[in-house]
Amino acid sequence: MPLQNRVDPFGEIHAVAARGMFTGNRGVIHDPGTKTLTTRRWTTKAWLICRCEFKGVRREPMGRNARTGNAGWTELFFLDEVTALAAGHRPCFYCRREKAKEFAGSYADAFAIAEPKVMDIDAQLHRERLASAPKPAATGMLLEQEAIAALPDGAMIAANRDAFAVKGGSLLPWTFEGYGAAVSRQTLGYAKVTLLTPPTTLAVLRAGYRVVWHPTNGL
Repeated sequence: MPLQNRVDPFGEIHAVAARGMFTGNRGVIHDPGTKTLTTRRWTTKAWLICRCEFKGVRREPMGRNARTGNAGWTELFFLDEVTALAAGHRPCFYCRREKAKEFAGSYADAFAIAEPKVMDIDAQLHRERLASAPKPAATGMLLEQEAIAALPDGAMIAANRDAFAVKGGSLLPWTFEGYGAAVSRQTLGYAKVTLLTPPTTLAVLRAGYRVVWHPTNGL
């Protein structure tokens, strides 16, 4: 039976079989005895995107992975980095150091901050991500057609609770298994469209951060 550790672009956590390209965490949010989530969905503002394989380390998902025999951080999984960024996570400085430095560098360019502190980035993201932001921010920013057209590659939007990734001027329908065939913005018609990717991350993408896509992106 799949564990409840797969994250969608809204930041919500599900139990599905597909694993995805990246793991990551929001702190300890599971009970290792039952391998189920607790009522909390984060215990830290540092929401990370990590490599699934790093220095041969082996972990038991939602098990007892701390040296003390306690839970350790809760392993979450994402289709790709585009999905993880939309959910409000950012690259880990330990196992993805070069991408984390690239993310921080693009953040510095976007906000004209010479040496941004990672705790400040995390606090800013925590106020914006849909899964942790206070209302009304947690409802998502409404977008007009012109605003959708101006989104950078790697951004994600939602229409009628369906998620789409922006790439090459088209929209890629998102699923846990991968992306569907590209559709045009006009396909959305008069559906209410909201931004999933946090505004801070959107600014980082516009400043040149290069996201890692799932191979099904097709473009």
